Amino acid sequence: MNSFNLDELSGPYLVSFVFLLVAAAIIFFFLRPDPRDVGRELADLEKTERVELHPLNNSRTLKEIFLQPAVLVAASAMVFGQVIMVMIMIITPLYMRGHEHALADVSLVISSHVFGMYAFSILSGWLADRFGRAPVIITGAATLIAACLTAPLSPDVLPLGFFLFLLGLGWNFCYVGGSSLLADQLSPQERSRTQGFNDLLIGLVSAVGSLGSGVAFAAVGYGIMGIIGAMIAAIPLVMTLWWLTSKSSIAMMVTETSKK
Repeated sequence: MNSFNLDELSGPYLVSFVFLLVAAAIIFFFLRPDPRDVGRELADLEKTERVELHPLNNSRTLKEIFLQPAVLVAASAMVFGQVIMVMIMIITPLYMRGHEHALADVSLVISSHVFGMYAFSILSGWLADRFGRAPVIITGAATLIAACLTAPLSPDVLPLGFFLFLLGLGWNFCYVGGSSLLADQLSPQERSRTQGFNDLLIGLVSAVGSLGSGVAFAAVGYGIMGIIGAMIAAIPLVMTLWWLTSKSSIAMMVTETSKK
């Protein structure tokens, strides 16, 4: 980029711009049929208890939906997982520059993190279908806790790259498990606005995490940020365990009542 009198950091932005244009063109010209139309056809064919209880003219409000324990668990996995991931990811390059790492080292660590975020989505989706949404969320939250506690242990490239990889992988498990669990709780008529509202929450906490990470780093340092991140990651972990325990208790009560 220097040969074009451009800053060396401008290269990734230009490449991203080109790839986004290509992706937009592919979606616009080649994505047929439109997923919206497919979703509407599936909604017409789907005959589930949720659809019968909540027809189009009697869908639940967002307040009613988010008061459901499973929805709270799903949203907490995505929202808290997002804010932790953003908070640590954003400040890590600055932390590494403070330890006099070259730009290539910073790029390697962040690439490892992004690889962990997206490369295993097929695996996490399969695990969510095979073993259930809750175990995937629990695994993701536990991985986030481990990543937050271990990232400050060493500023060297290899360990930091591995810990940031775990941070991305934990986020992936929380997001895939949480989004799958959320979709399970909604009728087709409720999914668009509920998932849109949930995405709004995720965007808001991303902004808070991005803006607050610098302030937190200046105030308490990278190590304390890791501890704070681990404490936040414990929230979806505890909520999921509580939800599983509640479900088991209710199932036992129903079984005992049916026997009587």
